[in-house]
Amino acid sequence: MNLFDPSALECFAAVVEEGSYAQAAVRLSITQSAVSQRVRGLELQAGTVLVVRSKPVRATAAGRLLLKHTKQLRLLHTDLQYDLHALTPRANDQNIEAERISIAINADSIATWALPAIDGLVSSGLNVEVIADNQDFTQEWLREGRVLGCVTTVKQPLRGCKMTRLGSMRYVAVASQEIANKHFSDGLGRQNFNAVPFVSFDRKDHMQTELVRKVLGLKNVSLNQLFIPSSEGQVRAVLSGWGASVVPELLVRGLLEQRSLINISPTNSVQVELFWHCWNLDSAILHGLTKALVENAGKSLKN
Repeated sequence: MNLFDPSALECFAAVVEEGSYAQAAVRLSITQSAVSQRVRGLELQAGTVLVVRSKPVRATAAGRLLLKHTKQLRLLHTDLQYDLHALTPRANDQNIEAERISIAINADSIATWALPAIDGLVSSGLNVEVIADNQDFTQEWLREGRVLGCVTTVKQPLRGCKMTRLGSMRYVAVASQEIANKHFSDGLGRQNFNAVPFVSFDRKDHMQTELVRKVLGLKNVSLNQLFIPSSEGQVRAVLSGWGASVVPELLVRGLLEQRSLINISPTNSVQVELFWHCWNLDSAILHGLTKALVENAGKSLKN
């Protein structure tokens, strides 16, 4: 069986990750022509097309398999470096050239509990790339082999992966004190749910309608929505009086205590159960990531 050239695999991965041949060339410090030749050689060896020449460049189904294989090689290489580093007499004097380790996490977790969980790993030299997406879609990054782990709402392990429950994130409806006093003095209800816009993360964000449906006891509800693709940005917009929003209680706990924000439906909330999925590999890096995320989630999320 012919083995794939690791440098060609890395070149191919760079094209997909950077989204273009030109940016891959810059990242690898080689010419764009060399990038094209390596990818073409890999396609000839694989016997199929690996990339779709679009903007940005996308991997084909076969390409996604090779991308996953490349990322697994990166992980194993980083594990080996750390193991060798620990066995070297002058380990503290040596530098580990860590491979990039990609994980997908929902934006609300990034804004609250997830980054502190991996502080220690990053400080120890782990080269992490955190990709943000909605918690209902992060598993697609893992399914396609573009990351080695993800925080998601999916309860069943993906093929070739293992899963650990993290806990539940509580979401509450908030508004500025001025907006709350003017429109929600009696709380959120049928008479006022459309008094102001709801600030959503993006069009994948159904948290606003889910909580309002729960409050109103309706199957369907139409909201006037504004979109800001940032968890912290949503909070800033609410503080500025743009409207109401349904956000993680963890993110606004201090502002609620200060009365800068008001919970406009204190008897209602939405609980989102989160899980950590990662490749089922015997890897010290994966073990460390899993342990750190599970431990910090246990401190921050509802069990």
